[in-house]
Amino acid sequence: MNGYLVKRVIEIAEYIVENNCTVREAAKAYGVSKSTVHKDCSERVYELDRELYKKVSKVLARNLAERHLRGGLATKQRFERKRGRVARPGETAVAAELLAAQYTDTAETYRF
Repeated sequence: MNGYLVKRVIEIAEYIVENNCTVREAAKAYGVSKSTVHKDCSERVYELDRELYKKVSKVLARNLAERHLRGGLATKQRFERKRGRVARPGETAVAAELLAAQYTDTAETYRF
């Protein structure tokens, strides 16, 4: 693997772990595609650093378990905007955390 590739893989993986962010957010932050970030975090980091791979896998598994909740909240917000009610700042994040708490155990079962 080329030096710049190794550096990018490690940086993106650490970014995801530190910020608990999604693949989409990491891709936007580093200016690469979601496919690239996913391949970096699910395949390449495994070859480079197994401990970091375990941490990243945990975050990605949690994101996968929460994905349907985020989609539901986005739909709810869209309809509330149409009705004239605007969500308060942070309301979505709090709701997502409360709903995701139910799925914390589920996230442990996903394997990459």
